[in-house]
Order: sequence, then structure tokens, then C-alpha cells
Amino acid sequence: MNPETLNINSTTTMLEKVLFAWSGGKDSAMALYELQKAGGYKISALLTTITQDYDRISMHGVQRILLEQQAQSLGLPLEKVYISKISSNEEYESKMKDKLVQYQRLGISSVAFGDVFLEDLRKYREDNLSKVNMKGIFPIWKRNSSELAHTFIDSGFKAIITCVDSKVLDKSFCGRQFDKQFLAELPPGVDPCGENGEFHSFVYDGPIFNKSIMYKKGDIVCRENRFYYCDLSPSLI
Repeated sequence: MNPETLNINSTTTMLEKVLFAWSGGKDSAMALYELQKAGGYKISALLTTITQDYDRISMHGVQRILLEQQAQSLGLPLEKVYISKISSNEEYESKMKDKLVQYQRLGISSVAFGDVFLEDLRKYREDNLSKVNMKGIFPIWKRNSSELAHTFIDSGFKAIITCVDSKVLDKSFCGRQFDKQFLAELPPGVDPCGENGEFHSFVYDGPIFNKSIMYKKGDIVCRENRFYYCDLSPSLI
């Protein structure tokens, strides 16, 4: 056997295969970016929760077709978990567990997340993963939110705000570009990464993408008397 071939195979087998919990937003993009830069990992698939009734990414409100275009541009397989619009924790956990077990049987023991500092959320994820003998990886954990937000922009990523919580942000923030002007105008107490759920985003370009995802903006609507969503649809222009 050719020694060089042996070396290549050895290197490949050393890579840890992981699932990546992908929301389509900026924190997911930064976490994936950092994970890929770190090396030592092979992303087996992106794992995304879809609200079946709307055919959109849960919470972010982005159409499934745009999510699929993201995955195509990233060059990664996409695994979708469908939940109902009135999904309970039990429904979510059951469907997620079924999907994780499928991958665990394929030898994948880790799932990566884009969480930054919410301890309760991290514990919730780790507790659920432990039930199927899997562990969590958190590439941007405990990064300073303001620094992380500026690094995202400075690295060449581009994102649009798709959802805002009207309890903390005005409707005018919805549909805006996630840029330094946006950050400068955030009210005091709003996390620059929206880690507390103040806003959500859709990333359409950046160093991890092979090409930009083209979209056009539609109406901004209010759901549940609280959340403003900016509708995005694919654009060929």
C-alpha cells in the first residue's frame, strides 16, 4: 500500500464526526466557522427544526427553500426535524431524540451548537443529548457578545434580521441588515447577538458559503401579538 494513502486515511479517521444544530442565523454561522477553523471535525449534516404548518425554520420564520439553499451553498447535507406549530417540549424532544438516535447508530456522538451564554439552555441540551449517549460542542461559548457580533461583520458575513420581539425592540429593527449601524442603535440591555431571543437572523453570505443566497424582502407581519417577522423569499436576481 502507498504510504501516502495510508497517511490520508489515518488523518480522515481521526476527524470527529458531528451533527451541527443549524438555525440559519448568525450565531450558527459563527459557530460553524469557528468549528471548521479549529479542524479535527467533520460535519456530517446540518440539523434544523422546521415548523411543519408554516414550512419555515422554527422561531426564525425563514422559508425552507432558503434554508436548503444555505445548505447547498455550504456544501453540507441537511437533516430536517418537523414539529407542529403548537409543539410541546415533549413533542420536540421525542422527534429530536428519534433523529439523534439514527445518527448515534452511525457512530456520531456529538452535536455542535451556536449558544453563547445561556447556562440553562446549555444544560437542557446536554441533558437531552446524554439520554442518547451523545455530547454537546459549543464553539463560541462564553465569547463576549459585542466582540462576537463585530467579528461576524468584520469576517465578511452578511445577515438580515428576520424576527424581533416587540417587548424589547421596535418593529423598525425587523428586516434590517445586521451591521454596525444596527448594533449601534440597539437599546440598552439588548444583547448584541440577540442571545436572549430579542431578534433572529438569516445569514446569506460569508466565508463559509460557496455563493450568496439571493433573496427578496416581503411584508413584515406580527404573530402572537408579539413577534414581528420579515418574510423572505428566493430571488433569481
